Order: sequence, then structure tokens, then C-alpha cells
Amino acid sequence: MSEQSPGQAPSKRQAKKQKKFKPKARTPRGLRDMAGDELRLQNHMIATIAQVYESYGFGELDTSAFEYADALGKFLPDDDRPNEGVFSLEDDDGQWMSLRYDLTAPLARYVAEHYDRLPKPLRRFQFGPVWRNEKPGPGRYRQFMQIDADTVGAANQAADAEICMMAADCMEALGLERGDYVVRINNRKIMDGLLVAIGLDPAAEDYEATRLTILRAMDKMDRLGLDAVKALLGDGRKDDSGDFTKGAKLTPEQIDKVAQMVAIDAKDRDHALDAMAELVGDTDLGQQGLAELRYMAELFTTLGYGEDRLAIDPSIVRGLGYYTGPVYEIELTFEAHDENGELARFGSVGGGGRYDDLVKRFKGIEIPATGISIGVSRLAAALTLLGKAGAGQPDDLIVVTVMDKETRPQLMALVRELRQQGLRAELYMGDSAMKAQLRYADARGARFVVIEGEDERAAGEVTIKDLQLGKEKSAEIDDNAEWRASEHAQQQVSRDDLASRLKELTS
Repeated sequence: MSEQSPGQAPSKRQAKKQKKFKPKARTPRGLRDMAGDELRLQNHMIATIAQVYESYGFGELDTSAFEYADALGKFLPDDDRPNEGVFSLEDDDGQWMSLRYDLTAPLARYVAEHYDRLPKPLRRFQFGPVWRNEKPGPGRYRQFMQIDADTVGAANQAADAEICMMAADCMEALGLERGDYVVRINNRKIMDGLLVAIGLDPAAEDYEATRLTILRAMDKMDRLGLDAVKALLGDGRKDDSGDFTKGAKLTPEQIDKVAQMVAIDAKDRDHALDAMAELVGDTDLGQQGLAELRYMAELFTTLGYGEDRLAIDPSIVRGLGYYTGPVYEIELTFEAHDENGELARFGSVGGGGRYDDLVKRFKGIEIPATGISIGVSRLAAALTLLGKAGAGQPDDLIVVTVMDKETRPQLMALVRELRQQGLRAELYMGDSAMKAQLRYADARGARFVVIEGEDERAAGEVTIKDLQLGKEKSAEIDDNAEWRASEHAQQQVSRDDLASRLKELTS
């Protein structure tokens, strides 16, 4: 009989069915949470970079997280993989939307949508998260923060040069020293000239696919080395995980020419340009690209940006297909050991280039544009390793403890007075005993604890306990008697003098 009789206890099976579902608390794969010092550093970096952008006259813009998929160059559903590279969903009106994978494609849509009322050239910067539907790995997340700057409506290479100089200024504003970074610059037209010089036909049906395969192979030079690039230019390459990447199927002679290009020494701008000129020959695109790079190099020299900051490097091609002229990458050149003693090399932390055809998709006319994107997460890790992350630290925290709940209103007034004096202070809002309050203050990273007991209140005094100094003293004292005799890094002061004394201690 399946029906349960009145008053009969539910079976084990029925009880199991009635058990309330409890979701597992877990972060989605390839994503992460941020808090505390890490988040504070990120915000400090964004503010610092934004200040440099603003000093160059760039204005802030914020676009939506979602764009229509076709605006991002996606046409969903695809035959093979509807969400390849992007996270997408179908709206209730049947249109596909995708989370933005960068901040450039939304800018192109914005410019096209508001073109008639925008100042030209448009100088904008934007920061915010972007999402990539890609295989996550160590240090490789599906969501990360970018901060971009772009000039739309300027066709001359002075705009490209300005972006490169501004990128160098951003690195130094963050505390990086010359020799720790370099902005490497190339031109896509030179690369296209090289492809013509080695015998590829731009009119061929498979030319565009072959071109992108070659460019992406060249773009891996700094990370994988010359041998890996040659393999990707040929039949293909299997990585350490066993995944196989198809190659461009070039001949050995063609591979040799491309390899010569990416192997050119970038230490001297004039030398690099001369060596590139030999490889592209008299191809129209190659000569155009060289002329543009020579103009930028002259500007760098005139404005005092040396080759240690801005270098001409033919191995820089950028993987994205929409670049049409100068391309550039910000590379960190230092090596350091992480907390595990392992060698850490960060490589590229930002990049960009000219993309004159991106807005054309919407308007049907060519609208020149150039810009750069800085990846905040990787740069933050580098600054931390270099000991340059302290600039984003907040003021010392003061925690006022509560020994008697009845005095909480008066203590709230005390905390307010501290804040009015420019101090960073909080009142303990829990109901725990003093030991737990001290543990709380320590966990919060507080520098000082303020204690007002009954006797102190009667005397108009409070106790200031310096947690940082206390830790230092405890490390120095071995004898228990000496410890008991010490002041434990604390002092009593008049309640009226509390703010002024704390300001002295925090200065």
C-alpha cells in the first residue's frame, strides 16, 4: 500500500525525500573571490592608473557588462560551440547576449551608437571586469579586471605614440623602476608585408585563417620560445597537457623567414627597423608599417622616452585579429622568487594597438582608433612580489573594546570623535568577552586597541594597547618575569587626550 496511514511515521525513504536541499558553498570553476589587502591593492592600482589617464585628458566611460552577441562578433547559436570564447544567454525576445570579453568591442558599439554627438577624437578610459569562456588554469581566471584607454577618431601615429608613452608613465606611477618594465611596439602592416614577401596570396580563400595562425604563433615567442613558434608555423605543437594546436603548414623556407623576424634584437630601435626592412622588402604594406614605426620612434626620442622604456620589437604581434597597424605590449622584465622560492617571471601585463576597422562593422565607414588595456590582476601580483604594494594600505585601524554593554552609546560617541579627527576607528559590535575582542582586533589587522574599564572610566582615562609593538616585544622577551614586568606595549592616557595621542602614534 503506497498511501501513508494517519498517525503513521514517515518511512526513511519519505523522510529522505522531504529533507531540505542544502547547496554546497563553492566558487564556480575559473572564478574567485577577493577581499582585504588584495582588493585594496587592486582599487589603489585602478585609481593610480586612472589618474595618469586623466592627466592625459582621457574621460571615463562605463559600458554594460552584457552586449548583444553579434556586437561582439559572435553569431549564436554556432554550429560547433555556441559559447566559444564568451558566456552567452538567449534573452526572452530571442536575441543572444554575451558577457563582454574585453572593453574594446563595447567601446566600438558605443561609438557607433552615439557617433553624431561625440567629440572627435574621443578620448576615453574605462575599468571593469571582463569574462572569457576559456579553460581555466593556475593564475588564469575566467573573470578578471581590465583598465583601458582609447583614442577614437585620430588616424595619425602620434595618437599611437601617446598611448605607448602613457603606458610607460602608468608603470612608473605604480612604483616600477626603469629596467623593471618595457613597452614593446610593432606594426601589423609589417607582418602582413612579411606574409606577402614569403609568398602568401592575400586573395587566397584560406589566407585569413593562415594569417591569424601565423600571427598567433609569433605572439607566443616570449612565452614559449623560438622552437615552439617554429612548430606552430609548421605542422603544429603538442603542449605539456597533451593538447595539440594545429600549425600554419608553412614550408621550411617560409618558417625560416618568419623566425628571422621574431628573433630580431629589440635593444636598438634603429637596428630593429633596419632588420625588419630587409625582411619585408619592397611590399607596400611592409613599407607603410615601417614608415609609421619610424615616425613613432622619432617622437619617442624627441620627448625623452628611451629604448629602455619603449622598444621596437618584431616579436610583438598581438593575437586578436582586429588590429590594423601599430601594436604594443607592456612587459615586466624583472625576475624574482615567490614565497615558495620558485622563480617568477610575469611577462606581459597589458597590450593594445590600432583597430581602424572595428567601428566599421557598425557604421560601414572606417573610423580610426587606437588604445591599450592593462591587466590589473597579473600586475598586482608583480607589485606584491616587488614589495611595491604598500601604497594601497589604509591607515592604522583602531578598535575600541566594550567591557560594559551599558556604556556602548558613550563609546560610540568616542569612536565618532576619533573619526572626526581623521582616524580610522571602529567600535566592537559583538557581545564577546575581552579575550575574544582582542583576538578579533588582531584578526582585523588592527594596530591599536582602546580599553575603558570601570576604574579607568572613573578616573577619566583609557588604555591604549599597541598590538604591533606588543608582538615585537613578545618576540624579544624570553623570561616570564621580564614579560610580567614589562608594560606590554600599552599606556594610559586621559580620555580627552586620546585622539591627539593616537594621532601622534599613527604619524
